[in-house]
Amino acid sequence: MDLAEFTRRAVAVRARFAAFETARGGPPWSRAELAQGFVGDVGALMKLVMAKDGRRAGPPDLDAKLAHELADCLWSVLVLADAHGVDLERAFLATMAELENKLPPSAGPADGLSSHR
Repeated sequence: MDLAEFTRRAVAVRARFAAFETARGGPPWSRAELAQGFVGDVGALMKLVMAKDGRRAGPPDLDAKLAHELADCLWSVLVLADAHGVDLERAFLATMAELENKLPPSAGPADGLSSHR
């Protein structure tokens, strides 16, 4: 799957949630509420990262929970980008170019093989 396919899937799932929210008698979440949900997901992610680093107790299925929360955060980013009309692929490529231009050549290759920035 490429980013466009991920986005289509995320937006389709979001549309199903919106229909569910409406069927329950409420309005679909606004963009601000989607962002609030994302903040909650990031908080949950932070707790799992801290557990993975041994800074707090974690669930027995920590790796599965961490993978799930990362995927939740990605879903939120894709949905928020779509809701705001942001071409995330273009924005990502432009941002990576900006970041790479800030780094000295001695910082290593920009081949995507580094495990962290």
